[in-house]
Amino acid sequence: MVESILLCPPDSYRETQKILRTAGQNVFKKTKIYAPKNKNRNFANFPNYRDYKSMRTKSLKKNRINVITLGCSKNVYDSEVLMGQLKASGKDVVHEEEGNIVVINTCGFIDNAKAESVNMILEYADKKERGLVDKVFVTGCLSERYRPDLEKEIPNVDQFFGTTELPALLKALGADYKHELLGERLTTTPKNYAYLKIAEGCDRPCSFCAIPLMRGKHVSQTIEKLVKEAEGLAKNGVKELILIAQDLTYYGLDIYKKRNLGELLEALVKVEGIEWIRLHYAFPTGFPMDVLEIMKREPKICNYIDIPLQHISDAVLKSMKRGTTKERTTKLLQEFRKAVPGMTIRTTLIVGYPGETQEDFETLRDWVQEMKFERLGCFTYSHEENTSAFDLIDDVPEEVKQERANEIMELQSQISWDLNQEKIGKTFRCIIDRKEGEHFVGRTEFDSPDVDNEVLIDASKHYVKTGEFVMVKIIDATEFDLFAEPA
Repeated sequence: MVESILLCPPDSYRETQKILRTAGQNVFKKTKIYAPKNKNRNFANFPNYRDYKSMRTKSLKKNRINVITLGCSKNVYDSEVLMGQLKASGKDVVHEEEGNIVVINTCGFIDNAKAESVNMILEYADKKERGLVDKVFVTGCLSERYRPDLEKEIPNVDQFFGTTELPALLKALGADYKHELLGERLTTTPKNYAYLKIAEGCDRPCSFCAIPLMRGKHVSQTIEKLVKEAEGLAKNGVKELILIAQDLTYYGLDIYKKRNLGELLEALVKVEGIEWIRLHYAFPTGFPMDVLEIMKREPKICNYIDIPLQHISDAVLKSMKRGTTKERTTKLLQEFRKAVPGMTIRTTLIVGYPGETQEDFETLRDWVQEMKFERLGCFTYSHEENTSAFDLIDDVPEEVKQERANEIMELQSQISWDLNQEKIGKTFRCIIDRKEGEHFVGRTEFDSPDVDNEVLIDASKHYVKTGEFVMVKIIDATEFDLFAEPA
């Protein structure tokens, strides 16, 4: 249980975060930290959160619901559904703007994400005490996972909700859940792309992962529902669908009794107005190989796949309960490249898993060098309670975890640099997401929003229309950016 709530100035936040990374500890075992964005705030009179109660004033702002989203693309999707329901009930709803009623959609995945969510809740609990907002509601993964602790430690939050309690949350906000709005939502992404969540939950037994605790078992959406949702998005100007789930490859096993991602893709490519379909979060075990054939055949399906592999050492993979080996994983990736020449493979890795030896790490590092992934991210292991890995000793020191992550990312930076240099002088079809500063910012089919390369076009020299496709010629490149001009 929480023993204290620690208020700290923003410039000492990083030091305070070390509390959250202590072996065997989590944000609710010892100390929570709160570092508001306002660096000028005087904390002299705020030794403890509960002392805020004496400062309550009345807000002048009324009847606007501000939805704040933390975490992954699945949370983005959930917030969009919530906002769509609220709008249909006649509510004034905004995303991460100003409102007197606040809904915080939290993440509870790893330490840093949990800390961010806790800090956000405390920030708005404080604002409520000072009369700057009237009501604060909390939903999402952190709330699902830690609701009893949260309710006890932050009692002036009006109500906490889990990941499957949308009707109850809507009722608390004075709105009715409308079944007829199935698939309709207010998108928060640039108008040209949107996430399409094809399933919820996960049946995989990965030892390090708490997602099944927060999201439950795998539940697929029907092809008919997803096609209808895609059609609605297309009518609103969406050109790119990013398919998301905890595990795309499991799609259909529960409702169709077979892996049915391929059939879903065949249906989605027929939706008029959709020009790109991108696949995120595939599991390497039991991958439906027919998907590769469809990817090669159908121009709408981007030659891109996000397949988090986590590690490659056989010993670590076994402890992680990944159900595969280095040999099988390597063979799978070779089959990917053979089936779809030129495809981009994105993966994510975990370093510092309990028992990871220097030899295990070197095996991973050498394999990354060998495979030359087009896109790669690396995370340090987070010791999560109620996972099977939590029974293991978190024996890799934090500084070693970070050193290993840095080494992997330095290696990947060089790989990315080399691959990007090969693109100079070539022409690509690009979607323009936004204008930012002095550049139009876009992506090729080989790049996903927020995590991959961006294509930068000098706005002082060229004009391109946001939300539209344009052919561009690459004129320069860095590790993670491409510079281009209209072809």
